[in-house]
Amino acid sequence: MTLALCCCVVILYLTLFHHNVASAEPYPIQGFDVSHHQGKIDWKKISPEQYQFVYIKATEGGDYQDDHFQKYWLEARERGMRVGAYHFFRLCREGQIQAENFIRSVPNKPDALPPVIDLEYDSNCINTFTKEQLLKQIKIMHDQLQQHFAKQPIFYTSKNFYNIILIGEFKNTPIWIREYQDQPDLKDGRPWTFWQRSNQGKIQGIAKPVDLNVFHGDLDQWKRFLEQNHL
Repeated sequence: MTLALCCCVVILYLTLFHHNVASAEPYPIQGFDVSHHQGKIDWKKISPEQYQFVYIKATEGGDYQDDHFQKYWLEARERGMRVGAYHFFRLCREGQIQAENFIRSVPNKPDALPPVIDLEYDSNCINTFTKEQLLKQIKIMHDQLQQHFAKQPIFYTSKNFYNIILIGEFKNTPIWIREYQDQPDLKDGRPWTFWQRSNQGKIQGIAKPVDLNVFHGDLDQWKRFLEQNHL
């Protein structure tokens, strides 16, 4: 089974739906994620009380490192924020090579949030692996990050990718779901841990639009999540 048909589904989805900001009123733990696309960030203007976590893009594929990662990482930590790093997984690169790229780039800090693997469709790589082969490569990277950082990795993904590739797999891996129209619900009823609810957020200190996220739970549940990750 190849993934070519899936690419058409994703393109149709992105074409038909406008990215509104879905209501996240029930979820008090808020955060955001950034990459070099956000440009200069004035971290002193961002409140750690309002935004309890931030994820920063570190790497992509087997050899790309985001040139803003180290600066963002240090400045966000100096601001007192809960900080984690994410990797954009290339569907045509081996998991071992991608894991090595991330591990080389991201400091192994005990107080950092768990690593995130961003899994979404890449039209340049869509036919490289079968579904079974792709799952094997994802597992290689997942297991390498878990061993190195001693934390359970998280999968960031779309509902389409989850329903076609991840459903029924990696049952102990938390899911960070992208859904801009409404609160997310996965096809198999699996609970999500993080929700990216908008890619057009406005945050003081960041001039360009930014991805907004929430944690699935209240303050006590957030504290338990941090404790589970030795934070």
